[in-house]
Amino acid sequence: MPTVTQVILLSSLSIILIWLVASHHSTPTRTPTPHRNPNTPPTTSGKPAFRQRLIAVGDLHGDIENAQKVLGMAKIIDSNSNWIGGTDILVQTGDIVDRGTYAFDIYRMMQRLRGQADGQGGRVVSVLGNHEVMNAIGDWRIWKSKWWVNEGQKEKEGQGETEECAYWLGLPTSSRRYGRMYMLGLDFLLRPQGVYVFKEYVTQDDIKHTGGTQQRMRDLSIDGWLGQEWLANYSVTALVPLGPHPSAPTFSFTHGSLRPSYTDLLPYPDQINSLGHSLLVKALTPPLAPPYPPNPYSGLPKGHTQAEAALYDAGGPLWWRGLAETQNEKTVCEWADQLRTKLGVRRVIGGHTPDFEKIVDRCNASIIIIDTGISSAYGGVLSALEIVYTLTPIDITKDRDRNHRQDPLMADHTDEMYAEGLIKGHRYLEREVVTAIYAKKTKLLALEEREITL
Repeated sequence: MPTVTQVILLSSLSIILIWLVASHHSTPTRTPTPHRNPNTPPTTSGKPAFRQRLIAVGDLHGDIENAQKVLGMAKIIDSNSNWIGGTDILVQTGDIVDRGTYAFDIYRMMQRLRGQADGQGGRVVSVLGNHEVMNAIGDWRIWKSKWWVNEGQKEKEGQGETEECAYWLGLPTSSRRYGRMYMLGLDFLLRPQGVYVFKEYVTQDDIKHTGGTQQRMRDLSIDGWLGQEWLANYSVTALVPLGPHPSAPTFSFTHGSLRPSYTDLLPYPDQINSLGHSLLVKALTPPLAPPYPPNPYSGLPKGHTQAEAALYDAGGPLWWRGLAETQNEKTVCEWADQLRTKLGVRRVIGGHTPDFEKIVDRCNASIIIIDTGISSAYGGVLSALEIVYTLTPIDITKDRDRNHRQDPLMADHTDEMYAEGLIKGHRYLEREVVTAIYAKKTKLLALEEREITL
């Protein structure tokens, strides 16, 4: 008969055996990981010697209230719409105008924030969208908007022609989708209750709010406050570095998609921005093109060049949607690699093509599309893209040979500094965290770390 000690030992061994078998056969729950550099070094402890935060916001389309909400939830402005971002960088990727009533108020806010940010060591970067250029050349397209309901009921507002165009689509409306009929110049939203077709860019409320058609044209001219603001502070594309040192990551921001084969892609960004500026000057120089409609569409301004026309063409950076709409992921990632190499950037970021549910990242977040239909004209989610870049010292005391100096009082020329706290020749852990910010949640899109020597 076994003793008490033997019983205890047998029981313990049985428990251990059961635990080992269960551990061997159980499948642990794995948490999805974000896009990450496979050569990630171990994270060091200690305070970063350098930190830069960037916030990017997509199309706002005349909705001042939602614009303020987005900038507020990104901790860029306070409740009075004043800058609280400190040294942060704010990038807005165009299409502030059209669809809504208060576009000019948003431009005024951005103008004020630009000055406030400069005073705190921050920066506001503004990109032109296709709708800014449309307004500059007189393409206002003031038409009524209307619903085409699934059951075939049509609202009285609007014109039957566009309702019939919606009917011809014959598309499912089980979810929110966005598309366009290029031949007719129509945009449409697909929603459960029907198809919303609109060709209304500059709304009547917008015109009224800005003081009427003539006042709006004066504001947009080369002598008007908004025309001057566009020419001074807005560009077709922007190259934004996140650090003061030569190896700091840089990012490309454009409203539409950059096409790798675009003729005037290089030198980047100067060539594109030079063409955009010259086209804008011609468009905003009086006499301005009379608004279409009711006047005939006059097209690009007189004297425009072939290169300027290509810039505004469907394949140019203001209109092209290839990085967002192309379904073949392999093709998009090949384009992404080409762009990253040609432009010398880490990520290519744009707006223009909305996804109403989320910020879209492709190809390990080397392509990010940030238009989520923020304006109430679309009804998409409120969102902002956040990129936080830090440099944390690694074993600084080992980076130099203290016995190397013959004279301990001799100046150490290796201590050249790129910025306060960043010393040339020292090693740092570089960390980049890319996050999508929404009203009630955040989503990690990418986390990359690497060891660098400045």
